[in-house]
Amino acid sequence: MMRKKNRVYGILGIKSVMANWNADFTGRPKTTGNKDIFGSDKALKYPIKVKWNEESEKVLYMKSFKIENKGNADEKDKLQPKTLAERYAEIFKNNIDDKTSSREVLNNLFSAIDVMNFGATFAEKKQNISITGAVQIGQGFNKYADSRIEVQDILSPFKNPKKEGADASSLGTKIVSDEAHYFYSFSVNPFSYDNYLGIIDNFDGYTEEAYQKFKEASLVAATSFNTNSKFGCENEFALYIECNDDSKLYLGDIAQYLKFSKEEDLGLIDLRGLDFIDESNIVNQIKNIEIYYNPYTTKLLGSFNGMDITYKNIFTSEVIKWNV
Repeated sequence: MMRKKNRVYGILGIKSVMANWNADFTGRPKTTGNKDIFGSDKALKYPIKVKWNEESEKVLYMKSFKIENKGNADEKDKLQPKTLAERYAEIFKNNIDDKTSSREVLNNLFSAIDVMNFGATFAEKKQNISITGAVQIGQGFNKYADSRIEVQDILSPFKNPKKEGADASSLGTKIVSDEAHYFYSFSVNPFSYDNYLGIIDNFDGYTEEAYQKFKEASLVAATSFNTNSKFGCENEFALYIECNDDSKLYLGDIAQYLKFSKEEDLGLIDLRGLDFIDESNIVNQIKNIEIYYNPYTTKLLGSFNGMDITYKNIFTSEVIKWNV
């Protein structure tokens, strides 16, 4: 497998209509202390991992279950999540014990696509391993100022047996945002794993194949992940800026320069805050730029001062003409 030799910076945009992209412990969309709606990096990584799992990739950090046939009465024959050690044994087909070498554990960990991309914190049986992921995803802030939180009452078909005197079906609630547009910055640093070169047998570091699997999943994960609360969430935008192999460019959180508004039923993604990328000392360090978006509901404002950029339909990946 070919080692990746260049860094990537980008933005991933998630649209949420009458849905709850990332809930807090009260069931409401997550907000900061200033009431700004946001989604955590975990909210985006999870559907990406689900997509990989559906494609039969090895995914370590994903909940799986067992029914315990031993133990006390409260645990026996009950559905329970597996421990990290049990999940490790399930994925890699071998148990970990006090005699297991760190080389073996590292080799197994890096064979999992989620660890190869996002890193891992692994502490089992004298193995205390922390891997900083090559792919780092920030917090995704909602850029749509007119978002509102809606609370829906839901009637259960069943009586609540814990409520004394209850003679009718119980009520529940579903909390959603009427419309929100989350934008996540991400970076890909293929040199994050250089410390493991020469330690793990036949390990080449972060690979181009791993990056392509991240890219492919990042374009469709939200759209394909149709749970009850996530139905209405979809991928609507993606920006990938690939640096030259020898580039010294570090861009950081580029989603902060992006704005979103509405024009009737059309979403407007304003990229003009990113025009600084066209400065010669920056653009000369960039190999290529790709932008994916939903041309049926979205219009882009700005074009990085006319740079040579490839625009693609986020659903079909077909090249499209930039819509001024």
